[in-house]
Amino acid sequence: MKKLFLVIGAPGSGKTTDASLIAEKNSDTIAHYSTGELLRDEVASGSELGKTIDSYVSAGNLVPLNIVINTIVSAIKNSPKNVILIDGFPRSDEQMRALDEILQTEKSVNLVSVVEVEVSEQVACDRVLGRARGADDNVEVFKNRMKVYTAPLASIQSFYESKKLLHKINGERTIDEIVNDMEAYIKSQI
Repeated sequence: MKKLFLVIGAPGSGKTTDASLIAEKNSDTIAHYSTGELLRDEVASGSELGKTIDSYVSAGNLVPLNIVINTIVSAIKNSPKNVILIDGFPRSDEQMRALDEILQTEKSVNLVSVVEVEVSEQVACDRVLGRARGADDNVEVFKNRMKVYTAPLASIQSFYESKKLLHKINGERTIDEIVNDMEAYIKSQI
């Protein structure tokens, strides 16, 4: 059975970096998929689907539910590893409920935990503007992305807390401290 960990956090919280470092350190057992990277790879391919995804991402909006869910489920099922970290998901109540429905019937995957990397909006903004990866890394788009992230957050937290799956980690420490903390937690759960 595949053990799934979702890693959520604000844009710039470090969730992708944290999860990728944990997967690198445990490459024999842990796979990492970033929702953003899976979607950016599709955009980079130049496909029609990629163009559709780009029209949402470049405005800082969420990609339609069916596209995201299909992308994630495909990554999980095709993963050669049994422990899977997916960061940047869920980003909405709708995404959370759609995944939950799939996991109710998908007996080969067990959602073990949702790890939230907590940072203040100021720290998140400083990090995003400091990295400036592309056209979506400016103050206006960041503020929209932050609004898109925080709008459903209380509902997502409440849903996973009620299932005793939510685990929060302070994301305002050094990368080593955060990664060691998250890695120890994940290993304690598998």
